[in-house]
Amino acid sequence: MFTRVFGKPKQESSNTVTSLDKLNETLEMLEKKERVLLKKASAEVEKAKDYTRAKNKKAAIQCLKRKKLYEQQVEQLGNFQLRIHDQMIMLEGAKATTETVDALRTGAAAMKAMQKATNIDDVDKTMDEINEQTENMKLIQEALATPMGAAADFDDDELEAELEELEGAELEEQLLQPATTAPAAPVQPKWHFKKRRCIETYTMKKLC
Repeated sequence: MFTRVFGKPKQESSNTVTSLDKLNETLEMLEKKERVLLKKASAEVEKAKDYTRAKNKKAAIQCLKRKKLYEQQVEQLGNFQLRIHDQMIMLEGAKATTETVDALRTGAAAMKAMQKATNIDDVDKTMDEINEQTENMKLIQEALATPMGAAADFDDDELEAELEELEGAELEEQLLQPATTAPAAPVQPKWHFKKRRCIETYTMKKLC
């Protein structure tokens, strides 16, 4: 169905662009004609004014009739332009739809190719290999962590008991230590005061 409706998207896209260009050219031509007709209608109005000033009523009416004809053509051109705008909108919408379907088709084909390249059995096999390698690495790490030689003969329970004895002895030693007291203030030697008193006595005698 898509092939029938949207077959050969690149060719249809090119045809759509060509059609849009043609419609644009036609729209520009109609707009140009519309401007010319509006200019002619405005000129007929000015002529009618001049004939009215000249008291030539018949000629003025003829000018207004021509103005009406120009205005009718302008209205017809306006309808043509509206139809062209409508056609352009439809073509642009169809072009967007075609490009969208083409992009979806390309994505679906790419997804199908990737799924074909990646078989579910291959995925399961790869995951099994990864799990096996992970388990092997865990066994290798455990083997490397196992004590060897003289260290393998040590009893963990005995080592823990010895550690507990050390912790208990350290705690007991801390409890038996005397409490620290603040250092006493330095006591000034007595001989200093005696020497000072002798000096003061000698000074008094000299003054007397």
